[in-house]
Amino acid sequence: MRGLAVVVMIQCHVFNSFTRLDLREGAPYMFSQFIGGMAAPLFLFMAGITTAFQMESMERRGASGLDRLWAALRRAGYIWGIAFVFRFTNWAPQWPNGSVQELTKVDILNCMGLGLAVFAAVAPLGSKARARAALLGGLAVAGFAPIVANLDWSGVPQLIHEHLAPGQGRGRFAFFPCASYLGFGIAAGTALKRTAADRLERFMQWCVPIGFALIYSARYFAELPFSIYEKASFWSDSPALILIRVGIAVLILAGAYVWTEHCFAGGWSWMGTLGKCSLLTYWVHVVLVYGAITWPLKRALTIPQAALATALMTAAMVGLAEGKLRWVSWRAKKNSAPPPPQARASAPAVDQAGADSLSSR
Repeated sequence: MRGLAVVVMIQCHVFNSFTRLDLREGAPYMFSQFIGGMAAPLFLFMAGITTAFQMESMERRGASGLDRLWAALRRAGYIWGIAFVFRFTNWAPQWPNGSVQELTKVDILNCMGLGLAVFAAVAPLGSKARARAALLGGLAVAGFAPIVANLDWSGVPQLIHEHLAPGQGRGRFAFFPCASYLGFGIAAGTALKRTAADRLERFMQWCVPIGFALIYSARYFAELPFSIYEKASFWSDSPALILIRVGIAVLILAGAYVWTEHCFAGGWSWMGTLGKCSLLTYWVHVVLVYGAITWPLKRALTIPQAALATALMTAAMVGLAEGKLRWVSWRAKKNSAPPPPQARASAPAVDQAGADSLSSR
């Protein structure tokens, strides 16, 4: 599922960076960006699921609520720190011409780190209470998003504004409403982790009607001629769009299970490889797609050429991810290899000398 999010993200960024300006009103380009809008929700939803797995595993091992809270905060701090390192690596190659605002741009990693820090509050709770609290928290973040977006933010530092509310311009991932995907992911991950193996198929079957119910009910309320909000933008802060995308994520979760359990024959998976190295591929492909190295291609390709560039970039990221996994495997085997024969032979001699010394005493 994470690998699919990587593929969606790559095609969105490649088309956005390389497609000619006169082709951006056409259906192919618009469709690529519409599909690409699911990448961030999928990453955040999956981050919530894996966070729930960590909390559940620690609870089963007997870790206290405070230990679970501290572990969740450490993970959030790590991701938030990585977010600023990522911005620096994008800004440094452009120095001294790069804008300082590039360093403070709120990207998906910023939202993920801040959101995980806030939702760490559910870690000390028991499993059922944790799932309910995360679900209610996700609904609250989505529900308050239009209100927060239309507050008077004058006088507030831009960095704080962009971390909390949708600002002007695209490519920003504010806490309201994007962090709601983390809450929904924690709720789904908690339920998934507590499902017995023999009932996992039934769990995934229920995901299908739940996903469609979320999509169609949210769409229905979005199309009503009246709203409880004085002002709201469907594409930036609408709770309806959040619930539609959560419904799609739940359907993809069920589809990923069906593919993995019943269609995939086992062995090597290129999409699974991307999913295992999602942070690396995210980092490197952004540098390549938006960096100076591909400057001649910026806004210069036709739709077929952009599609070819997408395929080539995806293949390159698969190769990068596979190389990393093989390197990690090689290092693990090297570290776990037995000592050379000479070292193994010297160890008994030392032990025997110690035994002789004790015997003489």
